[in-house]
Amino acid sequence: MSGLFVEKPPQAIIFDWDNTLIDSWQVIHQTLNATFDDFGLPSWTMEETKNKVRHSLRDSFPALFGDRWEEAGATYYKYFSEIHLKELHPLPGAGEMLEALNRAGIFMGVVSNKKGDFLRKEASYLGWDHLFGRLIGATDAKRDKPSPDPVFLALDGSGHSPGSGVWFAGDAGIDLECAVNSGCVPVLIREKAPEKAEFDDFPPSLHFESCQELCIRALRL
Repeated sequence: MSGLFVEKPPQAIIFDWDNTLIDSWQVIHQTLNATFDDFGLPSWTMEETKNKVRHSLRDSFPALFGDRWEEAGATYYKYFSEIHLKELHPLPGAGEMLEALNRAGIFMGVVSNKKGDFLRKEASYLGWDHLFGRLIGATDAKRDKPSPDPVFLALDGSGHSPGSGVWFAGDAGIDLECAVNSGCVPVLIREKAPEKAEFDDFPPSLHFESCQELCIRALRL
């Protein structure tokens, strides 16, 4: 695997949230298509949703809805708020991984392009909020991921600075880009192995197929 060579265990790990720690594709897909329907736009397939959803609402909705993007955003959040806790499912091993890393004294934070109040509500609902130093979502920082701004905010006051001792773990290219932009170690965590040339611009230094695999490596390096 190309990218930075990793030889020491992390002192801190910043995690993406959606589809890194929780399975949220169905909620995102359902909410987007309900919003599209209200605005007379064609629905997306699940494959399209998975391929196209990366950026925060404030960065992605203007291209989708034009001048009505703020109205569409309010509609999206209305639908989202009705179902996101009912359909909140941690990915296998995520909770156990977070508990183990916490016991080992590794600082953890979250940087997500989900709106911050929804992010923190979900973490509290799962009983995970005490495991994270900071949970930073969309609009909490001046700019959203892949800007480094939310990473800096997540680490502020933690005693940790971006560098070889801080991993940024996520499931998508935008997470690896954010890691590089902020000077952290880019870590890919998803079952599917990277395809050839998939991450040429921002290659992961490490790839883990599961939360359990990341946990074992982080604690045994």
